Amino acid sequence: MKKLYCAILAALILVLVLLMPVFSRDIREGSAASIRETVLRAAAQCYAVEGAYPPSLSYLEENYHLVINHRDFIVSYEAFASNLPPDVRVLVRGEAGA
Repeated sequence: MKKLYCAILAALILVLVLLMPVFSRDIREGSAASIRETVLRAAAQCYAVEGAYPPSLSYLEENYHLVINHRDFIVSYEAFASNLPPDVRVLVRGEAGA
């Protein structure tokens, strides 16, 4: 009976270890989507307050106290015109395409 419990426990640990990268990837992808939405909301707030979308991501960081984890994520912020919303893309560093 004790061997059965040990075997079940070992199997559960193995399954958790094998699934950990999947959970980790899902969390990072969710974080990237959250960062994108936050940047877009900050840009919309800037537009509402100032009448123009911000020219750069650094403008949002300096004037609207936006904080981004640049160590783990790459944020592409492309502003076309002051009256059009920016194109924001967030990539996870270290993954394919980043």
